[in-house]
Amino acid sequence: MTTVLNLEPITTLTREQFYRLCEANPDLQLERSPQGNLIIMTPLGGESGSIEANLIGDLIIWNRQTRLGVVFSSQTVFSLPGGGDRSPDVSWVALERWKALNQKEREGFPPICPDFVIELRSRTDRLKPLQEKMQEYLASGLRLGWLINPQDKLVEIYLAKQPVKVVAMPVVLTGDEVLPGFSLEVRS
Repeated sequence: MTTVLNLEPITTLTREQFYRLCEANPDLQLERSPQGNLIIMTPLGGESGSIEANLIGDLIIWNRQTRLGVVFSSQTVFSLPGGGDRSPDVSWVALERWKALNQKEREGFPPICPDFVIELRSRTDRLKPLQEKMQEYLASGLRLGWLINPQDKLVEIYLAKQPVKVVAMPVVLTGDEVLPGFSLEVRS
C-alpha cells in the first residue's frame, strides 16, 4: 500500500528537495510523482518480499551470464525524464546507457528510465496506481515492463509503442529484444 501526500497547498516538492528529504529519512521508502506529490511506500510483508527477491535473483543470474546491463533493487530511485522519481520493484538498465551517466549521476538518483522493470502487486496495493506508474515508465522511455498481479492471477506486459497485453498465470514471460534469452515462469 502507498500513501500519497499532496503537498500543493503548502509547497511544490522539487527533485532536489525530494533527494534531500530521502537523505534525511533513509529508513523510509519514498517516491515523487511528476506532479510533485510525495509517495510513501509501505514495507513489504514476507510473501511479497520473497517473490520480489526471487525476481531480482532470476534477473541477476541472467545478467551475470550475458553482462548486458545493470540490475537494481527496489531501493533504487530513478529520476525519470517525465518528472517523477520512482523506484521499481525490479529494474535493469542496458550497460551502454548506464556507462553514459557520469559518476555523480550514478551515485545519486540516476537520471534515466530503466529499459526493463517489474512491478509486483502486493496484497495491499491498489491496481490502478500501479498501472499509472507503468504508463509513467513508458512515457519516460521504458522498453519492456511486467506488472505481476498475483491477486487476479494476471500479468500485464508493457512494450514501448504497443498496447498493453494481459496474460493469465501461469505463464512464461520472455525478455524479447530487450533482455535476449531471458525468460521467467510466473505462477499463481
